[in-house]
Amino acid sequence: MINRRNKVESLFRRLKGYRHIATCCDKLDALFLGFMIFVLIVELLK
Repeated sequence: MINRRNKVESLFRRLKGYRHIATCCDKLDALFLGFMIFVLIVELLK
């Protein structure tokens, strides 16, 4: 349980690193969702 929580917290910490890009993409919900999917794929490939 703690290990899963640590992974989730770590993921959100890494996602915050993309915040400067996300602020220009969050004008439309679909663009923001697409950006988040892109970021998650990039993090998965690392």
